[in-house]
Amino acid sequence: MTERSSKLSPNPSSDLSSHHRATADAYDAIAVVYADLARNALDGFPLDRAVLAAFADTVRAAGPGPVAELGCGPGSTTAHLRGLGLDVFGVDLSPVMIDLAREAYPDLRFELGSMDGLDLADGALRGIVSWYSLIHTPPEDVPAYLAEFRRVLAPGGTLLLGFFESEGEPVTPFDHKVTTAYRWPIDDLAGLAGTAGFTEVGRMLREPQVGERFRRGHLLMTRTQAGS
Repeated sequence: MTERSSKLSPNPSSDLSSHHRATADAYDAIAVVYADLARNALDGFPLDRAVLAAFADTVRAAGPGPVAELGCGPGSTTAHLRGLGLDVFGVDLSPVMIDLAREAYPDLRFELGSMDGLDLADGALRGIVSWYSLIHTPPEDVPAYLAEFRRVLAPGGTLLLGFFESEGEPVTPFDHKVTTAYRWPIDDLAGLAGTAGFTEVGRMLREPQVGERFRRGHLLMTRTQAGS
């Protein structure tokens, strides 16, 4: 997808809550360093790449259509998804991240926007990837994000969530290097998604590797059909 035009607001800053603004500002401040680290973030993680490949296969099996990476940061995962054959674009709160993504991947589309208030039509997307982008969302707000994901996905569309898993603990805040983040029990997050109208296809837990602190969780889900 090469067009830069979009129904997403070109400048959503006036609509941001204090939480959104603080998160965007925190990522703006470290965007250049973060982009350098993220560029090869999937190298050495075959299970993570396998989950993304399973998402891409599921989307393609359902037929052609646009896919959004919500919380795309500097765009490296969006580019990886494009390499898997998807018609993908990225959305992020951070203006600096979006500028870096557009510079690094000029043939892809990146737009400013908030995951809980997308200016997209109902059912506009075939797939959504939220790759560690819900982690800063206060737990009480997560159901609203999932409801928005369901709204913009077509019936039968595919959702992939990547997150930090809490390893037997309840939802737990932690001192993420950028701003406060949360670790989730995989069953609890799957349950919230089910309540929001998603059916689980599969899940993957990966233990932390060298340099990582926490277990990683991944949920692959489909949007329930209309009326179900």
